[in-house]
Amino acid sequence: ASFEYNFIYDCQILLLGQPALPLLSAQKDINIGAIFSFHKSALLKIQPFTSKPKPTICGSLRGFKYAQTLIFTIEEINNSTQLLPGVSLGYKIYDSCSSISQTVLSGMSLMNGYEETLSDTSCSRPPAVHAIVGESNSSPTMALASVVGPFSLPVISHFATCACLSNRKRFPSFFRTIPSDYYQSRALAQLVKHFGWTWVGTVRSRGDYGNNGIAAFEETAKQEGICIEYSEAILSTDPKEQFLKTLEVIKKGTARVVLAFVAVGDFIPLLNVIAQHNITGIQWVGSESWITYRTFAETKEYSFLSGAVGFAIANAKLVGLREFLVNVHPDQEPKNELLKEFWETVFQCSFRSNRSGGCTGSEKLAELQNEYTDVSELRIVNKVYTAVYAIAHTLHNYKSTETNYVSDFSSQVLEYMRDVRFTVKTGEEIFFDSSGDPAARYDLINWQPADDGSLQFKHVGFYDSSLSSEQCLQVIQEHMIWAGNSRQFPVSVCSESCPPGTRKAVQKGRPVCCYDCILCAEGEINNETDSSDCFPCDLEYWSNDGKDKCVLKVVEFLSYTEIMGRVLCIFSFFGMLLTAIVSFLFYLHKETPIVRANNSELSFLLLFSLSLCFLCSLTFIGRPTEWSCMLRHTAFGITFVLCISCVLGKTIVVLMAFRATLPGSNVMKWFGPLQQRLSVVSLSLIQMIICVLWLTISPPIPYMNLSYYREKIILECNLGSALGFWAVLGYTGLLSILCFILAFLARKLPDNFNEAKFITFSMLIFCAVWITFIPAYISSPGKFTVAVQIFAILASSFGLLFCIFAPKCYIILLKPEKNTKKQMMGKSSSKELETAGMALETEICVENGRKQIEAKSRDFLN
Repeated sequence: ASFEYNFIYDCQILLLGQPALPLLSAQKDINIGAIFSFHKSALLKIQPFTSKPKPTICGSLRGFKYAQTLIFTIEEINNSTQLLPGVSLGYKIYDSCSSISQTVLSGMSLMNGYEETLSDTSCSRPPAVHAIVGESNSSPTMALASVVGPFSLPVISHFATCACLSNRKRFPSFFRTIPSDYYQSRALAQLVKHFGWTWVGTVRSRGDYGNNGIAAFEETAKQEGICIEYSEAILSTDPKEQFLKTLEVIKKGTARVVLAFVAVGDFIPLLNVIAQHNITGIQWVGSESWITYRTFAETKEYSFLSGAVGFAIANAKLVGLREFLVNVHPDQEPKNELLKEFWETVFQCSFRSNRSGGCTGSEKLAELQNEYTDVSELRIVNKVYTAVYAIAHTLHNYKSTETNYVSDFSSQVLEYMRDVRFTVKTGEEIFFDSSGDPAARYDLINWQPADDGSLQFKHVGFYDSSLSSEQCLQVIQEHMIWAGNSRQFPVSVCSESCPPGTRKAVQKGRPVCCYDCILCAEGEINNETDSSDCFPCDLEYWSNDGKDKCVLKVVEFLSYTEIMGRVLCIFSFFGMLLTAIVSFLFYLHKETPIVRANNSELSFLLLFSLSLCFLCSLTFIGRPTEWSCMLRHTAFGITFVLCISCVLGKTIVVLMAFRATLPGSNVMKWFGPLQQRLSVVSLSLIQMIICVLWLTISPPIPYMNLSYYREKIILECNLGSALGFWAVLGYTGLLSILCFILAFLARKLPDNFNEAKFITFSMLIFCAVWITFIPAYISSPGKFTVAVQIFAILASSFGLLFCIFAPKCYIILLKPEKNTKKQMMGKSSSKELETAGMALETEICVENGRKQIEAKSRDFLN
């Protein structure tokens, strides 16, 4: 309903205004319509029917060249025996005057005819043409496609690139031979990304072409990580102040790359302002509308465009076109005012003047070198050529398929055009997708200086949307010239690239392209440039100093090669050496009273267990293995219990000897040498059973501790069963406390017989060490846990060795005169000696009978 209303409204406009007339026409069997812009004018004014149109001459050679190319193509088709044989194509070409309203009037005239007297059937009869080629600009084309679309009349544009025209609901009969700006915008975004320009400014035409083109560019640029610093809109009709304002924005901006998605007419005023202010150093990126516009390249004032880069429609060579163009002459159609106007424009003469400035008709177009005669750049002209061929092939397919066809077959032609596919003489394959768009193929153009000082268009790459995303853009960068005729590659970024080992942190309130480079945290890396994230290393890895690579974590354990391990080894071997020296010394003096006193067997067994204690500390040093983990804890538990059992036996012997107060007491027979040996074995056997259960149920195993330190691995022995470990330690502690209590009770016995005070002091050291060990063991990190355990073993072992055996060694080596029976008994009172003798008589004097208290005491000392 809305389309019908609009059409009726436009018909009413025709009733009020001057109907459009074709500027060039030749009616044949089947006619093709065309609308090009030959002139520029303001909005059409409503004039009475009697008045004649008076167009404003602008000298647009481009539109006239398009029209002649259409005529050239139609004549080529008419001369072909392969395409539409027996059918002649005609044409009706109208002038849009770069006006939307005039384009609509021209389109309606092509549908209804252009009689000055309109009837009731003027808007309902079959169209005068079966397809329309045009218009060049997007906005007029949108209006044209909206008007003729409801009547299924195909419209094929050669230069309207707005992506909005791909909307099939709004423009059901629209096709084009030039790619949509959607593809060009994506190609431009990929080009900018390819060169690493993440910070750009944009200038656009304030119209459908510029607005839709920049919108598509910004959408793709956002996906590619490109930021837009500013976006300015201009129109050719804007006052100069608007262009000066745009210039100030460009000057103040930090972006060194500016994308100009503008029509030629809109760009000229801005270029003039830039030339006046001598603004240089900007890398221009152009859209296809102006990137191959030769007038710009030949204008020396626009030399600041040197180095400009952009996509242009692929060039082509049309054989015979130039000959056709230069053969145009007003005498061919004497009544055609357009041909005369064209002649006057290119030769700067007038047919109305008989003076020296008058046109004679003998001028030669072949001698001119201008936009019209130049056939080196036929990018858009070729699209007019392929548009006519698309219509011809569609008509050919229709006539070949339909045996009975009517005069009004436009709607049927539309269906055939959707499926048309052919190859033109240039080798290009033409077809339309579901939106009426062709495949997007562009040449990458770079403006480079020529020898004569002008600029030339250098082909430096291409873009083909039919290829994969990795191959669609190809650039020959080494052949390019940049802004200011420089070989130095321009850089346009808001922030410098973040090197590997850092991440991007967006600056508050600024676009994502403006960021600070933050060093990756410990344990995280980034091996890419301009990455927004750092990535954590695996558990067994850690970041290197540059934070760009994960390396294996340092595995930490107490080794023999480090200073701490060496020092502990030295102390361990020193303790073993001292123990061996003491054992050797005792063996040499085994018959002396000081050695034989208080059971020499337990003394030698105690020295042997101390050697094992010093030796077991070595199992805690080195890389933990399955066997070393089981050995270190069980050896520690068993050797220390053996050691404490010996000390406990010696303490009980002293207590029994000096607590048996009655002469006839036989207490000692219950704790003689045999019982002492059995007590040591029994107490040690209990610890062995605990260790066996521990190793059977849940033994210690090597374990990589990844949680204590983030930057290194602690290789340690997992206890397996914590209960087993604390049971072993607890049992050892229980025997130590018991030994300490008994030694404390015996501390006041006679000096020469009394080892209890030394045992008390040694047990005090032992208990203090291991009580301190518990919190230190729990809180020490990594290898220091093992070092604390070794220190506790060595400290308690040295404590026992020095406290129990140092006094005896002192007497043996330095005070040998005291190592006699007399000296050993010298300080004891007769009553104490009698008591001690009575306590020992049952053990050592049964066979010899009772002797006197003094003799018993001497036997005890022996």
